Order: sequence, then C-alpha cells, then structure tokens
Amino acid sequence: MEIYLPVAEMSVHWLTILGMAGAVGYLSGLLGVGGAFLLTPLLIFYGIPPTVAVATTASHLTASSMAGAIAQWRRRAVDLKMAGVMLCGGFAGSALGVYLFGLLHRIGQTEIVVAVGYVILLGTVGGLMLDESVRTLRAAQLGQPSPLSARMHHNWIHGLPFKLRFKQSRLYISVIPPIALGFAVGILSALLGVGGGFVLVPAMIYLLRMPTSVVIGTSLTQIVCVTAATTLLQSVNNYSVDIVLAAILIVGGALGAQFGVRMASRLKGEHLRLLLALLVLAVAARLFVGLVTTPDDLYSLAVGS
Repeated sequence: MEIYLPVAEMSVHWLTILGMAGAVGYLSGLLGVGGAFLLTPLLIFYGIPPTVAVATTASHLTASSMAGAIAQWRRRAVDLKMAGVMLCGGFAGSALGVYLFGLLHRIGQTEIVVAVGYVILLGTVGGLMLDESVRTLRAAQLGQPSPLSARMHHNWIHGLPFKLRFKQSRLYISVIPPIALGFAVGILSALLGVGGGFVLVPAMIYLLRMPTSVVIGTSLTQIVCVTAATTLLQSVNNYSVDIVLAAILIVGGALGAQFGVRMASRLKGEHLRLLLALLVLAVAARLFVGLVTTPDDLYSLAVGS
C-alpha cells in the first residue's frame, strides 16, 4: 500500500518505511544510539530526496529522544547547567548549519555534500569504534585492564580559561569545550540530520571527564533541544520537513526500540560496540561506492517552471 509524501513529492510503500524505521529503532534500543546516522542514509538509498531525509529525520530524533530525556531528568541524572552551556553553541551551530543547508540546496549540491559528509563521519567514527572494540576484547581475553580506563586522565582541556563550576558533574572546567561541542553537534544536526550523540557522549566522557551517570541524560537534553530547533528552522527556512514521513518514522522507531532494549540485556557491551562499528562502516562503504561508481544515467533533464 502506497502513501503520498507531500514535501518529498513522491509515493512510497508506507510498510517499507515503517519497517525501515522499526529496524533502526531496534538497533537504537539494542546499541544505545539515536540511529539517525543510519536512518538518513537508508532513506536516501530508498529514494527520498536528501533535503527531505535530513530535515525529517531531525524531527523524528526529537520525538524519539524526548522520552529518554524526561526519564533521565526524573532520575536527576541531567546536568542542566552543562546542557545550557552546550546549547549556547548548539543553537548557533544549528542556525549556521540550516543556512548552509539552504545555500547548498539552492546551488544543487546538497546530495553530494550529505553523502561525502556521511562517508567521512561514519568512516572515522566506525574506524575508531572498531579499533576500540577489538582492543577491548583482546585485553579481556588476556586478562588485562580495559584500554578505556587508560584514557581517564587529566588533559589539556582542564587548562583552558573561562572556567565554571558544574556541581551536578562535579567539574570545574572552561566553558570553551562544551560550547564548541554544542556548536559542532548543531552543525551536524542541520547538515546531516543526526543528533550527534555518538560523537557527543564519548567526548563528554573522555574530554570533559563527566561522570557517566549524568552523561546520557545531559546528552539527550542537548539533542532534543538542538534537533527541535533544527526542525523548526528547516521547516520555516527550507520547507523540507515532511510531516507524513515523520509520523511513520516515529511510530516505527518507537516500536522497534522496545524489542531492541530487550535483546540488549543478552549481549555484552564489547560485542555491542563491535556490532555497531561494523554496521557504521558498512553504511559508509555503501555511500562511498555510490560516490565513486558511474550512475546509470549520466544526465538528467528537468523542465523549469
């Protein structure tokens, strides 16, 4: 059964989109990631225009992350002061990213920039995660301490000026790194339709040295606010949010996540990270192949209005 997407200006099999969102939701619940960095490329593979895929996935991520953020807030596992500082950079990055996204759309370069951005981002993150997972598994087999613990030391971040005290995180650090992280996540959200949690969470743990107990809640709070702002700006400035597509994605993602959470309890953390790394690299490889191979039609014609 097909359904028409008004903004994308195309008909799609809604069960296919629902299944796609459900699969990504399952992986999100299984692996503890937002899943937008997988969902956006999958929508593009299916034929959804990149402008619509990026903007609509941001709205889907807002809804899917809100429940987690509320639950973490009720547990008092959110550093609101840290989230507020990050949002100062996040809103600025989102505004700049939406402007650049609209500019790329007007000159017809959105698809290539999104594809190249995902290849670089997923290739880098997937490679680092694969290396980390392999070394952790090898250390466990040899009975050695995890290499993650070796990175928890005082670093150059803590020598920067403009320091503030964050009581919830028990930190006294400069506001420059949190603002820079928020700014980077804002740009990623606008240009690639991702929440940036898979970048933000490791950075908060290993660069800012925030306690793990407040990292997830603070990250989700940041993601909800930034993606909501991105969705609003994309809708007002670029008219690229498809509410019908967003509704299908939200329903499918919510259903799939429930099954993923149940399965996650049966697997070890090292195995989950290895699985996620391989999945991320597979998506990056698929996008890279699409960039370097010759398309079936070298030219396309369109009738101007």
